[in-house]
Amino acid sequence: MTIAMEFRGWGDDALAFYEGLEADNSRSYWQANKQVYEDAVRAPMDALLAELAPKWGDGRIFRPHRDVRFSSDKTPYKTHIGAVLGLCYVQFSADGLAGGCGMWDMGPDQLERYRQAVTEDRSGAKLARAVDKLGPLGIEVMAHEKLKTAPRGYPKDHSRIELLRYKGFATWKEWPPAAWLASANAKDRVVGFFETSRPIAKWLEENVGASTLLRPSR
Repeated sequence: MTIAMEFRGWGDDALAFYEGLEADNSRSYWQANKQVYEDAVRAPMDALLAELAPKWGDGRIFRPHRDVRFSSDKTPYKTHIGAVLGLCYVQFSADGLAGGCGMWDMGPDQLERYRQAVTEDRSGAKLARAVDKLGPLGIEVMAHEKLKTAPRGYPKDHSRIELLRYKGFATWKEWPPAAWLASANAKDRVVGFFETSRPIAKWLEENVGASTLLRPSR
């Protein structure tokens, strides 16, 4: 029987691992420090996801290897560990802890539903109000891409033009390394961020939903 590890944050060994990987992103470094990754980086993330699962759903950790097939950057390893829980995301790196919530990269069908919901008076105003509450809390709104002007077929002078320009929609917050990162308090930061972002996630679930299109795997 496997006993679940209690989440106690990420310590100096985890930070040092990624600092070293940023300086030497090579297979030799990875192989020499693989056990550090497993014990100091991966194990705490597994523990965090296990503790978050009852409320936020089962999590999935992304693989540490980069997909370099379509990139000019051929370094083989990601310099962070990231995991998803539904529409939420948590990340640890040498820069500290970060959290996201939303739909980073929408499919064409999702994007059209998103834009229609933004222009509709009731749903669009609801999203705008939710976004307005995030700035004072130090939470950003972003996506993988943002248009320079209105999308085709939508007015350039729309009152919610800034929202219409997004080609995805997610909240984002970062916390630089500090003493709390090596304690269970790190989970409190993540949970607090998820709770604050919940209205955005709920809006996306209700107005956008999952894509029904097959998208190429990369």
